[in-house]
Amino acid sequence: MLTNAITGFAVYCLEAMGYFGAGFLMALESMIAPVPSEAVMPFVGFMVADGKWNIWLSILATSIGSVTGAAISYAMGYYGGRPFILKVGKYLLLNQHDLKITENFFSRRGGTLTLFLSRFIPVIRHLVSIPAGMGKMRLLPFLLATLIGATLWNSFLLWLGMSLREHWMVVQKYSHQVDYVVVGLILLGLILFVRSRCKRTTKVSSAG
Repeated sequence: MLTNAITGFAVYCLEAMGYFGAGFLMALESMIAPVPSEAVMPFVGFMVADGKWNIWLSILATSIGSVTGAAISYAMGYYGGRPFILKVGKYLLLNQHDLKITENFFSRRGGTLTLFLSRFIPVIRHLVSIPAGMGKMRLLPFLLATLIGATLWNSFLLWLGMSLREHWMVVQKYSHQVDYVVVGLILLGLILFVRSRCKRTTKVSSAG
């Protein structure tokens, strides 16, 4: 299965290349390569739990990797556009349907907050840097939102790996369910935010 192959590749990179391997894998995760963070970060947590790696260096390496991969995807979208993405993506198993969904998601909402929240949403977090580049989003806000969002998500999965060191199969089995719980919480927060803004606008209009 593809999932097992990716997991095996991730473990090999971590064992053979150490922190650099972790950063490399998370760079791929932030690009269009099919390397999910759920197949990488829990194993980084295992290394930390076993005392082989330092937790802060692990977070630093994976954060740098995530931002690097996202920046490359941003540049591909900025300079190459959709035709270039599709040309390169076919060699990396890019799902055009997923790309279209991500483009629509970003075009409707856009902005730094959307980019930050996208780092917690399955599928979209792998591709969102591309439409950000295609839309010519300012580079500094892009990098800051990516850094903060990716660091929080990576650190959460690392902690999960540390906590479930002896039960790593559980991590694999339920990692996607965790994704959807996070998405649900984000959507709930957005709904509450929109409702509060609507109420505030109504009050202002009434007062006027």
